[in-house]
Amino acid sequence: MKKYKPTSAGRRDGSVVEYKKKLTSTQSEPLKSLTKGKKSTGGRNSDGRITALNRGGGNKRTYRLIDFKYNKKDVPAKVESVEYDPNRTGFIALICYLDGERRYILAPEQLKQGDEIIVSEKAKVKPGNRLPLNKIPVGTTVYNVEINPGAGSRLGRSAGCSIEVVAQDAQHTSLKLPSTEVRKVQNTAWASVGSVSNDEHRLVSIGKAGRARHMGLRPKVRGTAKNAVDHPHGGGEGRSPRGHRRQRTKQGRPTGKGQKTRSPKKYSNKMIVLRRKLGKVMGGQRQSLPKK
Repeated sequence: MKKYKPTSAGRRDGSVVEYKKKLTSTQSEPLKSLTKGKKSTGGRNSDGRITALNRGGGNKRTYRLIDFKYNKKDVPAKVESVEYDPNRTGFIALICYLDGERRYILAPEQLKQGDEIIVSEKAKVKPGNRLPLNKIPVGTTVYNVEINPGAGSRLGRSAGCSIEVVAQDAQHTSLKLPSTEVRKVQNTAWASVGSVSNDEHRLVSIGKAGRARHMGLRPKVRGTAKNAVDHPHGGGEGRSPRGHRRQRTKQGRPTGKGQKTRSPKKYSNKMIVLRRKLGKVMGGQRQSLPKK
């Protein structure tokens, strides 16, 4: 991490990741054939209504086309560069396959320029390589994990994220997610070995409001500061309590403080072996799902 000298109020608390030590080149442009334009939604849906609050503005971003399906198997590839991607928290790597095709992938920690990776059932268990879950030993750390075989990676894609293989069953592999939830996934699904790069992302302090606006984040107004018509926490004389036990969103749904927000009839509940750790409101203990 790089911390600036407090030459101003904004500099005093701000910090950034030292990209020069992490990336191949901080000034290189992305490969044009693997990019496309990305329009900012401003948090609005197709009807023009705001559905994601506190979004808007910010710098323009060129979208990098990331390969999450890894459908080029048994062909070795060489890492040409490790690059920054404004659309995600982890770094990306430009790889060149033996047949000359280039693709962007999500870079794992310790991957550097010149390294070789491969997507194969016979691949070695080393960072960057990709294998089916049934070929990965218990205790190995993985990322970019599929939920449905061949559908592309869904789990473990943010900076510093890692998932632990805790058990192998006949048809399923048990994974311990970063939330401490343990869930089963079909063991024919594929996963990449290692953990996502840029682990220091969690230590970054934005430092000033202007930097947040450059990132596309708009000011957030507390619910208690609003009128009763605008938020469940609003209204009352002065600084009034919210008037109900559970914390709620603007739409009235439960949020924060360890409250359960998952639907009790979710189709994938049967795949969860152990629920994530809960907060203070629910007692702070992990609970397994009730048996049917």
